[in-house]
Amino acid sequence: MKQILLLLGLSFVAVVAAPAASPTKPNVLFILADDMGWSDLGCYGADLHETPNIDRFAAGAVRFTNAYAMSVCSPTRATLMTGKHAARLHFTIWAEGAQEGGAKNRKLREGESIWNLPNSEKTIATYLKSAGYLTALIGKWHLGDWEHYPEAHGFDINIGGTNWGAPQTFWWPYSGSGTHGTEFRYIPHLEYGHPGEYLTDRLTDEAIKVIDHAGDQPFFVYLAHHAVHTPIEAKPDDIQHFDAKLRDGMNHRHTIYAAMNKELDDNVGRVLEHLKERGLDKNTVVIFASDNGGYVGMDKVSGKNIPVTNNAPLRSGKGALYEGGIRVPLMIRWPGVTPAGATCDEPVILTDMLPTLLSASSLRPATDAIDGVDLTPVLKEPTAKLNRDALFFHYPHYYHTTTPVSAVRARDWKLLEFFEDNHVELYNLRDDLSEKHDLAKEMPDKAAALRDQLHAWRDSVGAALPRPNPDFKGGPPKPQQSQLTP
Repeated sequence: MKQILLLLGLSFVAVVAAPAASPTKPNVLFILADDMGWSDLGCYGADLHETPNIDRFAAGAVRFTNAYAMSVCSPTRATLMTGKHAARLHFTIWAEGAQEGGAKNRKLREGESIWNLPNSEKTIATYLKSAGYLTALIGKWHLGDWEHYPEAHGFDINIGGTNWGAPQTFWWPYSGSGTHGTEFRYIPHLEYGHPGEYLTDRLTDEAIKVIDHAGDQPFFVYLAHHAVHTPIEAKPDDIQHFDAKLRDGMNHRHTIYAAMNKELDDNVGRVLEHLKERGLDKNTVVIFASDNGGYVGMDKVSGKNIPVTNNAPLRSGKGALYEGGIRVPLMIRWPGVTPAGATCDEPVILTDMLPTLLSASSLRPATDAIDGVDLTPVLKEPTAKLNRDALFFHYPHYYHTTTPVSAVRARDWKLLEFFEDNHVELYNLRDDLSEKHDLAKEMPDKAAALRDQLHAWRDSVGAALPRPNPDFKGGPPKPQQSQLTP
């Protein structure tokens, strides 16, 4: 009997003395679409487009209605990776645009912008790699030359990431010249394909391989699709489907673009299903977002010669600081944290992704110069408010949708300041989502207060400003090829 009691006592001691199991680090899958507008998805009100897989994902996640990005691609990707605002980084235009120095025959010289993300900046991948994660970029990088490729920013694996912002074509071998000028473009590490292979499918295949390769190691997979950026190319059967579906009165009219959205949706469904089959969905934070508003320029490459998309009810599109240029879809599913099917109306921005993902992995930024905030409070309780009173935007450049401009959104209020003539526009987004009614003259005190707030922010981050162009001779602007297909 004494021996039995002794054994029980030893067992009890062993149980008490055993160290508590450390919590498992969550995997992270970040899916970033390119140029997908806020209203391009079914769950955000699309009419022609069909996105059942993303809609189903949204039904099991927190869907944000007031999520923002920068107005063009590279600045968003820089701020996403670092948690710092594009204006603080001085990375305010896409890489090729910065190298070209901006428009020449315009009233202003554009604000100076870098095109290489400095290797001194710590990225999400840098932090997670140091915490034991396998880190992989699959798809679009667009943050600098070969010395600043993903491998120099914490990624163990780089499949496809280069300095270019768009592929020559979505069809294998994904190389050639002519679509974006005379230079020869290619996508590395996708060599062993076959005729008829489609880029969105292939990038998803590669992401699934990386997930399987990780084994028991936690992973951060940044699946940065080129879809739905130009060139607008899709599979014939899908195009025919949307040709037959198109009806008068639809906001969306471009059936090839609709097919590209479907093909992206199909692949989001594939990778999510793979997580489920592997049992990884229970411990993987999944984020879906777009890098800027939908591209409303004319599509001449496909032969349709019509705008690529329509961001209605939002005004304008990519490049502009009106809502159509900066408001984006965003959905986050964090098992055990996010309630399924919840909607969050709190204004957030992709700059928030770094502190949020570090929080999910029990890490902290190494610097106080972080502009994003941890979204965990609104992920747990989507009706909560963040300790932040305003979001800021800065695009000191020309684009076919805008002249150089800055903006601030302070809760329901939005102010834009245009640098060519310093005029401001004021909107109440709660009452006027489409930004049709400029209240600046009716409410000068409100406009002045927001303008002061915007100026103070620009000073605090050292934002680069446009300046008078002494070579400006007047006359109509000359179109820039890089402006049409960044």
